[in-house]
Amino acid sequence: MSYISAEDVLPKELIDTIQQYVSGKSIYIPCKEKKLWGSQNKTKQYYKIRNQEICKKYKNGVSVKILANTYSLSEKSIQRIIRTTTEPDDFIQ
Repeated sequence: MSYISAEDVLPKELIDTIQQYVSGKSIYIPCKEKKLWGSQNKTKQYYKIRNQEICKKYKNGVSVKILANTYSLSEKSIQRIIRTTTEPDDFIQ
């Protein structure tokens, strides 16, 4: 995340008010419009498809150990994915 100087974008009066609460510290000002995780770069979609593939392979007899090695995940992570991806619609056809 890059930082910008408050003096470049905020009026002096607002800076004075903010300095009454926080002076010389970095603060984070969140966006007005909160975006859902993974919505900008399709990360959520990538992991959903990957997890569906893992579940499909497991359902077809591939062991947890092999899946962990294939996807560079721990066996516990593979077990969690299998356990939490239970909806029939979640599996790739």
